Parts: sequence; structure tokens; C-alpha cells
Amino acid sequence: MTQNIYDDPAFFENYSQLGRSQQRLAGAPEWPALRALLPPMHGLRVVDLGCGYGWFCRWAREAGAASVLGVDVSEKMLERARAGSSDAALTYARADLEQLDLSPAAFDLAYSSLAFHYIENLRGLLDHVHRALVPGGRLVFSIEHPIFMAPQQPGWSIDANGRKQWPIDSYQLEGPRVSNWLAEGVVKQHRTIGTLLNHLIGAGFTIAHVDEWGPTEADLAARPELAEERERPMIMLVSATR
Repeated sequence: MTQNIYDDPAFFENYSQLGRSQQRLAGAPEWPALRALLPPMHGLRVVDLGCGYGWFCRWAREAGAASVLGVDVSEKMLERARAGSSDAALTYARADLEQLDLSPAAFDLAYSSLAFHYIENLRGLLDHVHRALVPGGRLVFSIEHPIFMAPQQPGWSIDANGRKQWPIDSYQLEGPRVSNWLAEGVVKQHRTIGTLLNHLIGAGFTIAHVDEWGPTEADLAARPELAEERERPMIMLVSATR
């Protein structure tokens, strides 16, 4: 079973203070790039894997999706998501993504934001999502970049040219990595870029686009604190077709 760190009271309280939690989709600087990978929403049946507060679920309905199912392992997240909408075409369900049970060919779009790096059996999940999509259906997701996940020691140093150097530890060594992000003992599953993309291919997806996201000049003008994201990629965006 996936670690349910989001129901940990300390973690949830700290997470609720993040800009991503308080500013909806606008709080995620990668959202415009992720949105550009999405197909037109009108009439689509959508599933959001790791829906969190339900920001994307509500956006998809407002953009014209016929129905949206938000799935998350955290009851605290789902409680917050359900409180934000009474739309009958927008439903939420508690489920471990490692043990997902979706009907075959039930969805036109599967979406996930920063959830797949918690999944140990990612290939199994991708196999299941592939079956749950109609032919030509899309999978669009963001995930912590493997370069960002590889460090095991916190912090950075300055090189001779005054640039930040981020520690990379055992990039080729895949498996669980434990960090103290927002709470102690947060477990994420590190895998290389090659393994991630080959899991998609092995599950039967055709990769349409990969974006090692970084801030644009416009992003930096609006949010100067994003400058460090140019030192190493933090997030990877992927679009794939069934």
C-alpha cells in the first residue's frame, strides 16, 4: 500500500500552508505548461489520480468535461475536495493507486499531478490506466524529476563561478528514498528517466511530449523565487496516448 503521508496531521498542516494548497492551480508554476498538454475538455470523461484538494477536477468540469472522478488515498484531502463542490458530475473516491480498480475503457483522459513518484509498482498502475482509457485516450501527468529525487542529503553548495551545485547521490540506484519534506519519513520512489519512460512504453502508451519543466523569463519576472529552478529540473511533465 502507498504510504498515506497526507493523512499525517503534521504533514497535512504543513502542506496546507504551501502556495500550491492556497492558490489553487495558479499556485503551481508548471500549471500553464501542463495545461498546454491537455486535450480540449468538452465532453470528456476524466479521472484525476491523486486528486488532492480537487483543484484540477473542478477546473476540468468548468472547462467542459462531461464527468470527473477524483481518486486519492488521503481522507483529509478528499474531505477538503468534497467541501469545494456539489456538482453531481464530479465525484471523489478513496483508493490506493497501487490497488486501483477502474472499469475498462471508462475514461478519455487520465490526469495526475505530482503523485506517481509515491507509487512503488508504477508499471502496474500504468498497465491499469491503459486499460481504463479508450483507444486514443490521453494520459497527462507531472512527476518529481528523477534528478530532483536523487539527492539524499539536503542543501546545496556554491561552485567557483557562483552557481548553486545540487548534490546527486546514486542516481542509477532505483528504489525508495526517504526525506523529511514537511514531515519526517516521507517515502518517494526514485527511478531513472529511462525507467519511467520505458514503463510507459511497456504499458502500451505512445509518448507524445516530455517537458523537463523550468521557469520562463515571464515566470521569473512574476516570481523571482523560481530562479533556483533553473539550476536543476524539479518537475517532469509527460503526455502519452493510448
